[in-house]
Amino acid sequence: MRTTLLLLLFTILVFTMSTSSALTVLVVGATGATGRHVVAQLLQKHHNVRTIVRSKDRLLSSLGDILGAKDMDNYETQLQITEAAILDLSDEDLQKQVEGCDAVVQTLGHNITFKGMYRKPRKLVTDSICRITNAIEATETANGRKMRVILMGSDGVSHPDGTTDDKRPLSERIVLSIIRALVPPHRDNEAAAKYIYADVGTDKSFEWTVVRPTDLVDADKTSKYVTYALPKGGLFGDNTTSRSNVAQFMVDLLTSDDLWTTWVYKMPVVHDAGEAAATK
Repeated sequence: MRTTLLLLLFTILVFTMSTSSALTVLVVGATGATGRHVVAQLLQKHHNVRTIVRSKDRLLSSLGDILGAKDMDNYETQLQITEAAILDLSDEDLQKQVEGCDAVVQTLGHNITFKGMYRKPRKLVTDSICRITNAIEATETANGRKMRVILMGSDGVSHPDGTTDDKRPLSERIVLSIIRALVPPHRDNEAAAKYIYADVGTDKSFEWTVVRPTDLVDADKTSKYVTYALPKGGLFGDNTTSRSNVAQFMVDLLTSDDLWTTWVYKMPVVHDAGEAAATK
């Protein structure tokens, strides 16, 4: 009887500690190829996730592919889904989404189709992160600490300060100029990073980092990754990063104070660890 009681008390203690340390994270872009991994990994670590998606069914289907369709009921209480386009939400509704959150992760991107790249909204990423940060400023922070905001970019987006990154070879600068002129999503990603760095700065009620993966590939499982302060290797093909590893780095940033302190107000580049030798 005494042993049973002690086991019961221990179980209650563990449950209480796990629930009290759980984060509440808003993920924007949750149905995307990277965002779904962010949501899945947060759920697996027993955190609470809010999402704003156009299709609830698509999100649940993609999460079922990662977590297992039969296991989705286990996460029902942790997952809150709002069906909407983020730019269609009113300011008040968006403030309700961020209120009480410990962090916001934006992995939003343009669909790689003619419509997705060349029709409205052409500033989807920039307008979304602008509205999110304004909503955060209008709400109270959770747990008395600054909210953490992660924006996903790419290593093709140069640091806006013009000095952190090494100067790219002339051939790559020409290619980037052509991409900037012909591909609106790239201009949008650059504008979003510039907004965070120059307009938001470091004196708001939240902290931020911009994660810049190199060439993205699909992988169901996570592996080791490495991070750098600036892009390494060539612009195309030298290195890859699995989307699951990008998600892992983002979740690690949210759950590790030491890692967050390392990269706060910076734009880290992430590679799969297997590519590290090629980048040194």
